[in-house]
Amino acid sequence: METVTIATPLGFAKISGNSEGLQSICIADEGEATAEIPTTLLDVVQQLREYFEGTRTEFQLKLNPSGTAFQQKVWGALLQIPYGKTLSYQQLTQQLGDPKAIRAVAAANGKNPLWIIIPCHRVIGTNGALTGYAGGLWRKKWLLTHEQGESQQRLF
Repeated sequence: METVTIATPLGFAKISGNSEGLQSICIADEGEATAEIPTTLLDVVQQLREYFEGTRTEFQLKLNPSGTAFQQKVWGALLQIPYGKTLSYQQLTQQLGDPKAIRAVAAANGKNPLWIIIPCHRVIGTNGALTGYAGGLWRKKWLLTHEQGESQQRLF
């Protein structure tokens, strides 16, 4: 397993993977960017940079997250949520075929090991509220605003 840490607008992203695919991306407030990027992780680093620059709306990476069959099913559904769009936990649960499994779906969403790549930040509360995000709600808000193309108001 190879790792690299990169600076992003939201903190330091620690990326892990190998030739079998990307296994995890975690975000932290503190850290230090890695000087050298392993060859197997060059593509993910480039695609994340393009995402943050606003030039990439879809990732084309080989994914290899570790999880249960149910978690994999939920993460697969998350990958279907288009860039710039959101879905409620209830809608996601209905798509998965079991409207009563909302807590299990939310728990699987929270265990997502591939920050941004598997877009768990695109899942919101039924009332439109930003709920539950392992990276912090401020990051979730930033990501959704970034994807919706809303620019900050200028003072001048």
